[in-house]
Amino acid sequence: MVYLLDEKELVFPHPSHADEDGLLAVGGDLSIDRLMLAYENGIFPWYNEDSPILWYAPLERFVLSPSKLKVSKSLKQILRTSKYNVTYDRNFPEVIRSCAVIPRKNQDGTWIVEDMQEAYIELHRAGYAHSIEVWENNLLVGGLYGVQVGKVFCGESMFSKVSNASKIALVFLAKNFGLELIDCQIPSEHLTKLGAVTIPQKDYLLILKNQETRPYEFQRIF
Repeated sequence: MVYLLDEKELVFPHPSHADEDGLLAVGGDLSIDRLMLAYENGIFPWYNEDSPILWYAPLERFVLSPSKLKVSKSLKQILRTSKYNVTYDRNFPEVIRSCAVIPRKNQDGTWIVEDMQEAYIELHRAGYAHSIEVWENNLLVGGLYGVQVGKVFCGESMFSKVSNASKIALVFLAKNFGLELIDCQIPSEHLTKLGAVTIPQKDYLLILKNQETRPYEFQRIF
């Protein structure tokens, strides 16, 4: 059953009520309070320009434990060079816009529509959404962004303008912020090779339940 949300009421149905495709609810808004309530309960928005806001809570979650990250020999060699400079929260707006416009195989258009971009930029300004940037000769060539819920980083999207740039961003994220889990949402071969696995929704929700969300908590500790 898909639930219709009321913009005036800040509430979501339990994620276990999502249908087999993960669709849980429709409607509501993209306010900071609603977005954070969603992420704290394993829910995220995913829709396109021609549809209302759709909220998903997959019955299985694709996640990466930083302690189980697999880095190939070739990627290790790239990481040892000084060719790329990696930063965080230096240019969140450009990262999300790059994620929105980068061409993707078997994908026509983008789900990171203008309203989504504006909402997540506001979420970043409020201290909850964060970005990793990969630079080559002072040019932004890759990165990722997502939302932090305690020690869980809910990854939203990544992009590469050169080979391996998004992988470099992910390795930097996994190794430097003391995270317990990176939520990758949707399974992919690319992330499976890096060590991501599928876990039941109930296990993911239990991990989220033990988190304490604080704005501006995203700090490099290694």
